[in-house]
Amino acid sequence: MSELRRTPLFDLHRELGAKLVPFAGYELPLHYPDGILAEHRWCRAKAALFDVSHMGQIVVRGADAAAALERLVPGDIRGLAPGRARYTLFTDDGGGILDDLIVSNGGDHLVLVVNAACKADDIAHLRQHLEPGCRVESLDDRALLALQGPAAATVLARLAPECVALRFMQAAELELAGLRCRVSRTGYTGEDGFEISLGADHAPKLARTLLAAEEVRPAGLGARDSLRLEAGLCLYGHDIDRTTSPVEAGLAWTIGKRRREEGGFPGAARILRELREGPARRLVGLCPEGRAPAREGTEIVVDGAVVGRVTSGGFGPSVGGPIAMGYVAAAHAAPGTPVLVRIRGREEPARIVSLPFVPHRYVR
Repeated sequence: MSELRRTPLFDLHRELGAKLVPFAGYELPLHYPDGILAEHRWCRAKAALFDVSHMGQIVVRGADAAAALERLVPGDIRGLAPGRARYTLFTDDGGGILDDLIVSNGGDHLVLVVNAACKADDIAHLRQHLEPGCRVESLDDRALLALQGPAAATVLARLAPECVALRFMQAAELELAGLRCRVSRTGYTGEDGFEISLGADHAPKLARTLLAAEEVRPAGLGARDSLRLEAGLCLYGHDIDRTTSPVEAGLAWTIGKRRREEGGFPGAARILRELREGPARRLVGLCPEGRAPAREGTEIVVDGAVVGRVTSGGFGPSVGGPIAMGYVAAAHAAPGTPVLVRIRGREEPARIVSLPFVPHRYVR
């Protein structure tokens, strides 16, 4: 534990009684005294505050920053209007996914939020391919908070009424509790919510201000994972990685018309071919019929043959039973397809279902 990094909210987590665990090189809260189930349900009903300061925050500056970044991702970055954000992917030459990220247009710069476990590699990747034409800055002095749930806008509007005007995947510079923040209407729960970037030294003050609202409770990594699983959102290193393509992962929607026509991004040959012809396998939702969860690595079986494996699985509190995501051969990917999952040596019935398990409630 002594070698793990700590976020600016570490002392607050201990004060609130968090169970702290290692994650992506940091010591982070898994849950607080109320437990994962209560935190998950509170987020769906009210508003939960997550510390996501372990995520990488990066600024890319340069007159041609958008065009330069398009050499590394299949997303339409040049078409991203100021104040707008877009989900995209770093791809490699084989069409695999190096990381997924959010890119925002800050006017004269781009703001990137990347996964904690990948941020050192992502920064090196950006610097290798974008500098010296662009300048890549790692914002190590910033914290990142996520306020998620149907009451998030009500709570945040008490501090900055103008936040209500933001729509899903929009961002703006706002003042919250006297602190200058970059606020984006984004999140990783499927609920409406906001992610707030601010100076690390000021993060505890803002967190305490938000937690003082009766609608807000803290939530940890456990609830964050169960919420994103119900929302059908991919977790890097599990549901997506260098062995998976955007098309296999159901992320073809991230590739705009112009990028499909022009190509010019790593792995374009494979990715564009899969867009035309379809991939050999697809990411699907799974609902086991019993009570036992199908965890990562669980084999998916049809007629005695293994046709895929689970990449994320667990209990869905809002669904009321076990849920999972995984890859299966394309011939078995249609919703409603009956399959078996091998759990602890036994084959249990399950069915393929459409994602997400719980409808998204973004404000568009």
